[in-house]
Amino acid sequence: MTLANRALFAIERNLRTELSLAGLAGVCKVSRYHLAHAFGETTGMPVMGYVRGRRLSEAARRLADGADNILDLALDYGYASHEAFSRAFRAQFGKTPEAVRREGSVEKLPLLNPVSVGEGARKKVAPHRTEEQGELIYIGLAETIPFGASHTIPAQWERFVQRYGEIDGKADPVPWGVNASMDDDGNFTYLAAVKVRRAAAAPKGLTILRVPQRRYAVFRHEDHVYTLPQTYAAIWNDWTADTGIADAPSLERHLDTFDTRTGYGGVEIWIPLI
Repeated sequence: MTLANRALFAIERNLRTELSLAGLAGVCKVSRYHLAHAFGETTGMPVMGYVRGRRLSEAARRLADGADNILDLALDYGYASHEAFSRAFRAQFGKTPEAVRREGSVEKLPLLNPVSVGEGARKKVAPHRTEEQGELIYIGLAETIPFGASHTIPAQWERFVQRYGEIDGKADPVPWGVNASMDDDGNFTYLAAVKVRRAAAAPKGLTILRVPQRRYAVFRHEDHVYTLPQTYAAIWNDWTADTGIADAPSLERHLDTFDTRTGYGGVEIWIPLI
């Protein structure tokens, strides 16, 4: 069973109990970073966004069936107050809980039903090699990428390339991407960067990021860079590291053959290991 399906099972069986990304990751025996990526790449939704959508959808059905006490309903689905539940409900459906109860119908609401992920054949992946790395230091352009908005990253790279010449002390002329700091809603920080030997300061508008010593499983993606999500999905869902995947930044290194004009030429994906 894929990791995403294991998480979906845990969510649906425990929809009215306390759920968190860390707790679900523990149930699935992976890091929160690993689960967040596997779930997002497979379902197109962040873990906790799916939890919220499912809870509010079930609450809406109960309201349409005439649930009397909205506070009790709120508490059932993980909200500490009537007000917090009402805000989330209105944000999800554009209506108040009272309105749905009064209308007695969910017909026009965009309910989120349980998701089922197919277990058919997927791309097979295996590490090309493992790497033991000391501290890595990067200088680059950091931006917060909302969940589902990775299509904005190529434009971020174009902006970074305009600043590339300002960076001194490059340890590797080939660009690197760093995926870091994913939150429970699937938003993450992406750094379009270059590796440097040392960094006392960064040019204005750029960021220094230090990645502590770690061991990595290194995968090769040979196809067009826009198909990277397919390789990531196979790694997160189907590849099992003996020691586990760490809750730490993953890295992308363009191969020397990478052509920025076409998107072909290959990328290495560095997955952090525990």
